[in-house]
Amino acid sequence: MKNKKTKRNFAPEPPRERFPSPGRTPREDTAAVMKFYGLPRSFPAEVLEAAAKLPRKPGQKELKNRLDLRGEFVFTCDPESARDYDDALSLKTDAKGNRVLGVHIADVSHFVKPGDAIDREAFKRSTSVYLADRVVPMLPEELSNGVCSLVPGEDRLAFSVFITFDRDGVPVARHFAKSVIRSKARFTYAQVMEFISSGEKCAAAFSGARTVLEIAALSRQLRARRFAAGALDIEIPEPEVVLDADGEMAGLVMRGTDESHQMVEECMVAANEAVASELSGRGVKYLARLHEPPEEEKLASLRTEMRGLGVKMGNIANRKIFSQFLRSIKSHPLYATLAVMVLRSMKRAVYDASDIGHFGLAKDYYAHFTSPIRRYPDLTLHRQLAEALAGRDARVAPRFLERWARHSSEMEEVANEAERALVEIKKYRILEAKLESGEDAVFDGVIAKCTPYGCFVDIPGLAVSGLVHVSQLSHRYVKFNESDSTLSAPGERGWRIGDPMKVRLVSVDFAERRIDFVPVRG
Repeated sequence: MKNKKTKRNFAPEPPRERFPSPGRTPREDTAAVMKFYGLPRSFPAEVLEAAAKLPRKPGQKELKNRLDLRGEFVFTCDPESARDYDDALSLKTDAKGNRVLGVHIADVSHFVKPGDAIDREAFKRSTSVYLADRVVPMLPEELSNGVCSLVPGEDRLAFSVFITFDRDGVPVARHFAKSVIRSKARFTYAQVMEFISSGEKCAAAFSGARTVLEIAALSRQLRARRFAAGALDIEIPEPEVVLDADGEMAGLVMRGTDESHQMVEECMVAANEAVASELSGRGVKYLARLHEPPEEEKLASLRTEMRGLGVKMGNIANRKIFSQFLRSIKSHPLYATLAVMVLRSMKRAVYDASDIGHFGLAKDYYAHFTSPIRRYPDLTLHRQLAEALAGRDARVAPRFLERWARHSSEMEEVANEAERALVEIKKYRILEAKLESGEDAVFDGVIAKCTPYGCFVDIPGLAVSGLVHVSQLSHRYVKFNESDSTLSAPGERGWRIGDPMKVRLVSVDFAERRIDFVPVRG
């Protein structure tokens, strides 16, 4: 008679979500994802007709009564692959020696009027969707890549936010103006990093580089002040699909952020906060960017998981302590795993009709203003701020704000899911190709989650996760320990979150979005 303890515990797995299927060929993957998520392939005829009537560049009539900044050094900074340019930066020093940061945003509201054909379609789409090989834009190309795009050397209409900072990086004043700019340079993140790395040597060779260095120095102050106030610093490299000259997938790279990204981000955060604070101070309700604190139940679960890894968190219900904890684990060898665990415990940011703050950024007032080419909520803020500055009633009926918030949040989630789904399909194609070629696909992974039916192993280099079933862990009975989320078996050292595990790929299931690994022993 067999010993009952040797019985395999093949626990049932939870039901899986339905995912979009890949295309018949890699070239058709994007179309398959767009169809699954209902993303539009083109604009309605009336929208295209309205866009075709727009001027290719602003005329003298449109430049009247605007602050003329065409003589100022204004520049854009975007990824090499950027397809539209909706924000630009400048910096000057006032008579008191304070720095005046200029954040200049494409004045989309000048061209898109409430209720017109373009506006109705923009609201319907609510956001641009950035897929691996194409963009599904919120606005027609005549706007997004044309008259609204802040390309160098061209007159462009902007809505400018000016924030005055003292020597410590504390904002002491703000003002806003409809403006006209002429960008003097289009820098990439790589170029800005070269300026920052070269320092004075680069500044001496190129006058524009000095402005970049001064803004970078200011942004470091702003970033330090945010984290001192309890902002959360969670940075995980994102997978990006690399395409060859024929548009075929050549591979995946993990893109992180560096000081050039942080420079632009801090300037945009400052502008978004300034606009939200201005409208709030005027008693105007607007479409806020809301990020609520995590639920205590989630934090308790996170504490348990971290404790199992020997990581102490402290009273993370206190935002400043939470922020300090995140900084303390930056050098941890399992940082990527820990950061993902933290993210899973957090609520996602949404649009909301109430301005109750942004937990992650440590801001009491926050809204999106800086990307009206690709986000509808930003366009609504442009309109409200313009009305308020003109002394007109900038209020919007609560029912409209609530409708905008609900729809914009839903469409943002659709866009995020579509973008992730396409990248995931491409990752699965890479793994499938390895199996079909007969390659011994072995990876260095990290256990990210333990369950009664096995453990999920993350492969950091590909940002994928696969299952090692309990049947592959041991020939003995494997027990799931709910108290500390570990797996154990008699005579085995056990398995816990954060443990390294070398694994071999054995199957890829597109339909179920499932990857199966087996441990590589020895």
